[in-house]
Amino acid sequence: MGAPAKQHLIDPEICIRCYTCEMTCPIEAITHNDDNVVVDFDKCNFCMDCIPVCPTGSIDEWRVVSEPYSLEQQFEWMELPEQEAFAATASEASTSIEALDEQVAQLLAEAHAGAGGKARAPASASKPSINLYTMGKPAEAAVQGNYRLTGDPDHDVRHIILDMGNLPFPVLEGQSIGIIPPGTDAEGKPHLPRLYSVSSPRDGERPNYNNLSLTVKREEKGVCSNFVCDLEKGAKVQITGPFGSTFLMPNDSGAKMLMICTGTGSAPFRAFTMRRQRSDPDSRNAMTLVFGARTPESLPYFGPLKKVPESMLRKHFAFSRVDGAGKRYVQDELRDMEEDVAAMLNDPGTHIYICGLRAMEEGVEAAMTNIAESIGEQWHALRDTMRDEGRYHVETY
Repeated sequence: MGAPAKQHLIDPEICIRCYTCEMTCPIEAITHNDDNVVVDFDKCNFCMDCIPVCPTGSIDEWRVVSEPYSLEQQFEWMELPEQEAFAATASEASTSIEALDEQVAQLLAEAHAGAGGKARAPASASKPSINLYTMGKPAEAAVQGNYRLTGDPDHDVRHIILDMGNLPFPVLEGQSIGIIPPGTDAEGKPHLPRLYSVSSPRDGERPNYNNLSLTVKREEKGVCSNFVCDLEKGAKVQITGPFGSTFLMPNDSGAKMLMICTGTGSAPFRAFTMRRQRSDPDSRNAMTLVFGARTPESLPYFGPLKKVPESMLRKHFAFSRVDGAGKRYVQDELRDMEEDVAAMLNDPGTHIYICGLRAMEEGVEAAMTNIAESIGEQWHALRDTMRDEGRYHVETY
């Protein structure tokens, strides 16, 4: 057994294969195959640049090992190995997992401030299926429908329905799938999949049909978003996934959910709402949505959302570009809801979900800090406790 060494790893169960870490790494220490995204021990210098950009916290995994795991071993993992046990000798104690050097500990603390930390699934959540279909062996789906959701000409957001036919593709609310755009990149390599959150519940966009839906915003130079937004009925699409095992809704009908989002970050919350409507139609005052957009015309699902009974889903909208009105963001709405949010923070059955643009996270954190202080709590401590209990969930991009 060699001297223990610290190794940076990625949790394959939580990773959603968005490849952001790989694109961010300045020394190309992160790579992938058809199944997993992994870290090369021989290249990684613990610069931590990949930590804040990960939307799930899957990148924030570390082991002290006697022999580093090879890329080939990591490519085959379905789950992370347990931490090795080391003999408690004096020479090894200084390098044990409890004695990681102070510099790395400080870097980790700084990285966690933006990354949201290690995510956990709700205790009552269903067991998700992950990584059933890969780049090497993708699933093929047929487009059932492509519908525009917004009236703002500068914000083309589409509702895409994909039919999986006879192919098994179990997916839970809060999971994502990858779409492989056709063609190759500037280097002549096949395009990597782009990740999209599923916006339909587990039993399908239409109950008991083997289909699912996505919410996709057209980006001016987006290779995949333009491909998806231009899809016509009957077109075939290559799919990877499902991905994600933590951003899941609780099966506990008594659980309360505070859902905060911007733009297409509403996709998983549409799935959550539809699931609750189908599984527990008599549910009351258990779901609260805080939704930010530029205008009502640029807000996806604005019309359908207004039809959901207030007793099922309490809705709060924040618009930042309405003529004649001041700019309002989700954090402003949260502050106006201080009494209700404080009551939810005091309730051990509350789950908080944040999904959307990374820029909103700082404002939400500030608002939550103020609200927690109003009830004599420190938000960071409360947030970390909720995360450890599987009740605090963040996916930003």
